[in-house]
Amino acid sequence: MQSVSLSLSSPCSIPRSDHAVAASNGALVPRALRFCGLRREVYGLQTSNSARLASTLPKRLQLNKVLASLPGNGSSSKGFDYDLVIIGAGVGGHGAALHAVEKGLKTAIIEGDVIGGTCVNRGCVPSKALLAVSGRLRELQNEHHMKAFGLQVAAAGYDRQAVADHANNLASKIRSNLTNSLKALGVDILTGAGTVLGPQKVKYGTDNVITAKDIIIATGSVPFVPKGIEVDGKTVITSDHALKLESVPDWIAIVGSGYIGLEFSDVYTALGSEVTFVEALDQLMPGFDPEIGKLAQRVLINPRKIDYHTGVFASKITPAKDGNPVTIELIDAKTKEPKETLEVDAALIATGRAPYTQGLGLENVNVETQRGFVPVDERMRVIDANGKLVPHLYCIGDANGKMMLAHAASAQGISVVEQVCGKDHVLNHLSIPAACFTHPEISMVGLTEPQAREKGEKEGFEVSVTKTSFKANTKALAENEAEGLAKLIYRPDNGEILGVHIFGLHAADLIHEASNAIAMGTRIQDIKFAVHAHPTLSEVIDELFKSAKVKVDISSPVGEPVAV
Repeated sequence: MQSVSLSLSSPCSIPRSDHAVAASNGALVPRALRFCGLRREVYGLQTSNSARLASTLPKRLQLNKVLASLPGNGSSSKGFDYDLVIIGAGVGGHGAALHAVEKGLKTAIIEGDVIGGTCVNRGCVPSKALLAVSGRLRELQNEHHMKAFGLQVAAAGYDRQAVADHANNLASKIRSNLTNSLKALGVDILTGAGTVLGPQKVKYGTDNVITAKDIIIATGSVPFVPKGIEVDGKTVITSDHALKLESVPDWIAIVGSGYIGLEFSDVYTALGSEVTFVEALDQLMPGFDPEIGKLAQRVLINPRKIDYHTGVFASKITPAKDGNPVTIELIDAKTKEPKETLEVDAALIATGRAPYTQGLGLENVNVETQRGFVPVDERMRVIDANGKLVPHLYCIGDANGKMMLAHAASAQGISVVEQVCGKDHVLNHLSIPAACFTHPEISMVGLTEPQAREKGEKEGFEVSVTKTSFKANTKALAENEAEGLAKLIYRPDNGEILGVHIFGLHAADLIHEASNAIAMGTRIQDIKFAVHAHPTLSEVIDELFKSAKVKVDISSPVGEPVAV
C-alpha cells in the first residue's frame, strides 16, 4: 500500500500509511486504533516486549514505567524527552495519545490509578453493562409486551452477583484493551501521580522527572458530594459504589435527576427497588429539552415505582446504623426552611462530578483553578492567573469543565494534537452529542428550544421547530417500541441545524447523523436528500429533516453521477 507524507511541521511530517501497517502474520492492521474494544490478538500482533524489557530494569523503574512495545513512537524534539506527555490515561488522554502517535509524536502517558479513568472503570462502561441487564429484564418482565410478540416467558429473575460480575468483567476487558492499544502503538505508560514542575517539565511517581515539548492535563473528575452528606460506601453511596452492585435495596433515594440519577433509576427499578428522587430544581431532568423531559417523565418515571421531591435540597444525609434507616433531611431550595425527613434503605448521591485537579502543581506555572476547573481558552490552552496563556500546556476533558463527557474529552485531545502539529483546530462543542441510556434512550445535540429562541432573539433570526414520532416508523412498530419523539430546532432562513433531541428506541445511536451534520456545517436543504435504508429507525431522522420548511433553496453543488 502506498505511503503518503503529511505536509506538517516536524516531527509530525513523517511518512506513514493512512490506512494500515503490516502485522507479523502479514495481515493489514488499521493504523488509527482509537476504539476502546481493541484487542491486539485479533490482528495477530506479536506479544509485547514490555515484560522482557522490564526484567532487565532496576526494580524501581519496573514499578514506574512500562516501555512501549513497538519502536514506532517517533524520536522526540531536540532537547526534550518527549514531544508530548499526557497526565491522565482516561478516554481523553487515550484518544490524544493514539492520535499523537499517528502524527509521529514521541508520546508518554502518566497514570496514577488505572488505565481507562472514570469512564472505563467507574462510569460509562460498567454502567452500560448494568443497563443492558436492566433493559433485558424489564422487557422479559413485561407480560403485555411479550404477548404482543406471541411469546410466553416464565417468571424472569436475576442473580445479583452475576450481574455485578458482568459489569466488572466488562470494565476489566476494556481496561486491558486500552492498555494493549497504547503499548501496541508505542506509547510509553508511566506509572504514578503526575505533577507539573514548571514549563515543559513533569514529575511522575516519587522522583522521576521528564521534559516534553507539550503537556496535556487530562485528569478527569470524581463524584461531587455536597456538604452535610456522609458517604459510608454501603448505605449512602456515589456512582463509584453503586456500579459494584453490592446490594439491591428495597427503597433507595437518588439525589439528583440528571444523567447519572436517571440511569440508576432505570437499573434499580428493573431489579425491584422503589426509588425516590430528590431534585433541587423545580422540575425533574434539568438540562434536557423541556418537551423531551416531559415525555421522558411520562414514560420513565410515572409508570414505575418512582416518586420524587422537587425544589428541595438534601441538607443532611446520615447512613444507616444500629438498625436505623438512612435519614435524609430536606429543606426548601429557595427559603432553606425545613420540609421533611425521609427514611430509606439507601441513598445514591448523583449530584454531578467535580474536577480532579488537586496536586497537579499548577501553582508552579501560576495557574489558579476556578471552582476546581483548570481555565482554558477555546483551543484548550491553559490560562494563568494573569489571564495569559501558559506556553505548551493544555487541559482537556472533565478537568476543564467545558463539557463533562468522555467522548468530548477525546475530541478535545485530538484537537490539541492537531494544534501542536501546526494545524489550527477549534472544536465545535455544539456538535458534540450526549445520551442517557435509559429504556427508551434520550439523546441530544446542540441547543434546546429555549436556548435557541433566546439566541434567535438576541441575534435577530427566526427559530422553527419540527417533530416526528416513532409511531410512524415501521421498524419501531415491528419492535413494539413505538413510544418516542424526535425534535429538530433550526433556522428557516438558511437551514442551519440548531439542535436535535430524540427520545425513543436507540436514540443514542440515531443522534450522530445530526451531530455530524452540525460539525460539518451541513444544511437541512442538503441533508434531506440523503437516502436511508428501509425499514430502519434512521428513517425517523430522515423524516425529521424532510419535514423542515426552509425558505431558501440554495444547496451545495452535487457531484457528477457515477455509473454502476
